[in-house]
Amino acid sequence: MIEIERKYLVTSLVFKQVAFAQNDIAQGYLNSHPERTVRIRIKGEKGYITIKGISNKSGSSRLEWEKEIPVDEAKSLLKLCEKGAIEKTRYEVKSGNHIIEIDEFHGDNAGLIMAEIELENENESIEKPEWLGTEVTGDQRYYNSYLSLNPFKKW
Repeated sequence: MIEIERKYLVTSLVFKQVAFAQNDIAQGYLNSHPERTVRIRIKGEKGYITIKGISNKSGSSRLEWEKEIPVDEAKSLLKLCEKGAIEKTRYEVKSGNHIIEIDEFHGDNAGLIMAEIELENENESIEKPEWLGTEVTGDQRYYNSYLSLNPFKKW
């Protein structure tokens, strides 16, 4: 239940050429407080509810609980969410022993492309493709809950 991940900005669109999966995602927040976010997500044809706790000091790990829910329920719950929906396309790329999830944001966050790599432990080494740029792990501006309230286009 502990999520450990590192986040990076993406410097080119080369990842699209090697992606093995692609899904559109719509998500909103029932609660965007940094100590406990409650997210509703539709990814492809599936719905999810996710609760995340506060990040550790480095920003690389935090408690995460997620359950799949019927997509029609997720659509109804999205209507109850705070202002500021997140729209993005997620691409998945294999890199060494890891899957890199790359989010290309749309709407108010268009222009932002960010990658996440989930790890088994905080000290795990990763193979970084050349299109991974600056690491933004722990920078709360790049949390989706922050972006929902403070869109990238207003930075």
